[in-house]
Amino acid sequence: MRKLLCIILLTLCGIGGAWGQRSDFRRGNREFWSGEFDKADISYRKGLLKDSTSVAGRYNLANNLYRQGNMDEAARQMDSVPEDSVLRYNFAPAFFYNRGNIAIAQQDWNKAVDCYIKCLQLTPDDIDAKENYTYARYHIQNQDQNQDQNQDQNQDQNQDQNQDQNQDQDQNKDKQQQDQNQDQNQDQQQDKNDSAGEKKRPVEISPQQAQQLLQAIQEKEKQTQEKVDAQKAAALKSRQKEKNW
Repeated sequence: MRKLLCIILLTLCGIGGAWGQRSDFRRGNREFWSGEFDKADISYRKGLLKDSTSVAGRYNLANNLYRQGNMDEAARQMDSVPEDSVLRYNFAPAFFYNRGNIAIAQQDWNKAVDCYIKCLQLTPDDIDAKENYTYARYHIQNQDQNQDQNQDQNQDQNQDQNQDQNQDQDQNKDKQQQDQNQDQNQDQQQDKNDSAGEKKRPVEISPQQAQQLLQAIQEKEKQTQEKVDAQKAAALKSRQKEKNW
């Protein structure tokens, strides 16, 4: 971070000298170097109220915001300047370089890489820009690897969850089938028990019905006995006729 901050200060110093005719911007530069960043913020914004198209003024304000740790506002100030307007000035490499520094502070690695590429296109020998470009690219690669790992882990977790769900479904099906078979067996056994109970269960009749049944049985036995006696008498008579003859 010392290397990044050094470049910002040197660039800002150069810009202050180039725009000395602007009293608000000159005052802002002096306040910046004195460490009075709040006052510098006010001076730069006053200057931009008078000349809103000042690329150097927004650049200086963005650098001051960077020193205050307000990265989001610093990025907005620099992004509000059209790129073709930046390229008209000799500080364009520093503009893109410092915008890359802000992107690194925001961990916006893709934006940082894009800014350092633009800086290196204008100053191919800028060692700091090369190092920071490599640093940002490293983080992008790590992000891609982490995303791939997370994706693989999510896929593995989804597969495990699907397997667990399938196993649970199979177990539930088996349990349901077992319960169904058990219920059927119990119903069948109960039917057998009920059937056996019906066969063994005595017929319940009233005393009057029992008396009538007994009389019927006795009458039947009497008729049977009379029939047997008649047959015996007929046989005896037949044998007597044979003897007399």
